[in-house]
Amino acid sequence: MIVERYLQRRRALTKQALLRLLDEDQPQPDDMAQEHADEEQVVEQKISLNEQRLGSVMAVLTNCGAKRVLDLGCSTGNLVRRLLGEKQFEHILGIDVSYRALEIAADRLHLDRMPPMQRKRIDLIQGSLGYRDSRLAGFDAAAVVEVIEHLDEPRLAAFERVLFEFARPRTVVLTTPNIEYNVKFATLPAGKFRHRDHRFEWTRSQFQAWCTGVVDRFRYQVRFLPVGEIDSVVGSPTQMAVFSLP
Repeated sequence: MIVERYLQRRRALTKQALLRLLDEDQPQPDDMAQEHADEEQVVEQKISLNEQRLGSVMAVLTNCGAKRVLDLGCSTGNLVRRLLGEKQFEHILGIDVSYRALEIAADRLHLDRMPPMQRKRIDLIQGSLGYRDSRLAGFDAAAVVEVIEHLDEPRLAAFERVLFEFARPRTVVLTTPNIEYNVKFATLPAGKFRHRDHRFEWTRSQFQAWCTGVVDRFRYQVRFLPVGEIDSVVGSPTQMAVFSLP
C-alpha cells in the first residue's frame, strides 16, 4: 500500500519496486519460477511423486475437518486448485513471495472469469513467510508443501514463529524431501539436491528432530507419515509431518 501510494498507483513501477524490496527473500527470479518447479518434477516424475504428495496433503486437510485453509508458499496454485474443488473448504488463502508465481496461479485458476460465489472463497496475496502477518490468523489449517527447504536454515526460527506462534492454526501439514531417498533417482547426480534452489535437504532423523523442537516450543503434537514408495533402507521420497493442537 505504501509503495502504491508513493508511486501514485503506477502498476508497472509498483511491481518493479516490490520485486526489489522482496529480492532478499526471493530465492529465484520470478521468470524462472515455473522452469525450476518443472525441473524438480522431472527428477521425481517416474513415480508421480508430486501427485502423491498433493493427494496426501488433501487427505489430511479433508479429514481434519478444516474449512479455512492457508497454503503457505502456494507458488503457481497446484494445491489451491485442488482445494477449490472441494466444497468443504470455505476460504482458501494462498501466499507466496513471488509476484510472478501469483500471476500464473491467478491465470491458471481463471480468477477473472470465476463465478462470484466461487471467487469469494479464494484470496492470493504476496508476502514473506519470515515476517509476522496478521492476514494469516484465524485459519483452521495450513499446508506447507515443499517450502521449508527453500529457506535459509537460520530463517527457520522466524518462520516457526510466524506459523506456530502467531498464525497458530489447529492443524499444519508440512512436507519436505528426504535426502536419503535421492540415491533412488536415476537422473539426479550424486550429492545434488532435487532443486537448484534448495538450501538444504534433511535426513529422516534431522527432520524429526526439527519437528520435535517445534512441538516443544509451541505446544503442538506431531505425527509422521511417509509419502511415495517406501524403501526399506532409505524410507520414502517425501517426509510429511502433521502438527495438531492438543
